[in-house]
Amino acid sequence: MNTMSYKGFQARIEFDSEDEIFTGRIAGIQDIVGFHGDSVTALKSAFHEAVDDYIETCATIGKAPQKPYSGKVMFRIDPETHRKAVIAAELKGKSLNQWAEEVLARAVEEEERPAETRLSA
Repeated sequence: MNTMSYKGFQARIEFDSEDEIFTGRIAGIQDIVGFHGDSVTALKSAFHEAVDDYIETCATIGKAPQKPYSGKVMFRIDPETHRKAVIAAELKGKSLNQWAEEVLARAVEEEERPAETRLSA
């Protein structure tokens, strides 16, 4: 999985072997904004154009370009994992919410590091 960043927006990049093109989609927004290119240079240009167009369109219609997040997350996990997480949090003197936020923040930081840095760590 590859990603690109531009003006604070990130996109997930994939290769379509049937059409022999790179495709991308901007992540973290409520709208669907995709782009494609037949080379890395074309893909990068298309991504920049898609972001710029998205920002301009949002300004024209008077809406914020990115979806706001509430900070509330609900997900289901295996009961045994839940038990272990509660114990881990308790042993650290934290609530499950505090502990989970710290763990998720570390995981996000790890994902944001360049791949070559992650491999050497």
